[in-house]
Amino acid sequence: MPVKDLVLTSPDIAAGERIEDRFAGQFGAEAPRMVVDGIPPEAVELAIVCHDPDAPMALGFTHWTLYGLAPLDGEIDTEAGRAGPNDDGGLGYVGPFPPYGHGDHRYYFWVYALSRPVTGEPSRDEFLHAYADAIVEQARLVATYSR
Repeated sequence: MPVKDLVLTSPDIAAGERIEDRFAGQFGAEAPRMVVDGIPPEAVELAIVCHDPDAPMALGFTHWTLYGLAPLDGEIDTEAGRAGPNDDGGLGYVGPFPPYGHGDHRYYFWVYALSRPVTGEPSRDEFLHAYADAIVEQARLVATYSR
C-alpha cells in the first residue's frame, strides 16, 4: 500500500492514546473530527474507514465507512460525505464498545486518497477489494479503548 506524504490526525484523538468516552458506543458515540494533510494531486476523492482488529469476530469490527469526501487538506467535512455500512448493521459512525474486561482494543482510523470515486455504499471489505488499485496513498491514526 502506498505511503508517502499523506497524514491523518485528529483534534479529538491522540495517536496511541485512549479514545475519550464521548466517542464510545455507550456514551453517545460522537464521531471524532479528522484532519488530513499532504493529499496527492492525483486524488479525486477521500474515503475514511475505522476498524477494530481486536474485536472477537473473525474479521474484526468496522466502526465507520465514509465515502465521497473532497480531496482537500484540513479538517474533513464528514457531513459532506456519504456514510457506508458499519458492522453494527447501520450506516455511518458507531463508537467503540468492546466487551467488558477484554482489555485495550486498537482502533485504526484510515484515510484513503483515491484516483477514482467510490460508487454506492460498499462495506469495508468490498471497498478494499474493489478500490485497492485506486488507492493513491493512505494514512492511519491508531488509538485505543477499553471498558
